[in-house]
Amino acid sequence: MNPLLWPLRSLANGLGMAWWARVQTHDPEITYWFGPFVRRQELDAALQPFLDDLRREAPGSLDHAVLRTRRGEPLTIDGRQG
Repeated sequence: MNPLLWPLRSLANGLGMAWWARVQTHDPEITYWFGPFVRRQELDAALQPFLDDLRREAPGSLDHAVLRTRRGEPLTIDGRQG
């Protein structure tokens, strides 16, 4: 991600207009938030390498959804922790 665009991404995220991908793996149960992106096309271009990297870790299954939302920390949520 271009660091010069962080203020714009931060503003879009604060307004709930940023694009994010919610990626969920099962076995192990982990949710990853990937973003923020100002344009959906930027997210689409960056998402596939991220998904490929996760698949190399061999989760039981992997699902993802693209959302326009506001998101903060944490960006990785381990569902195995109560």
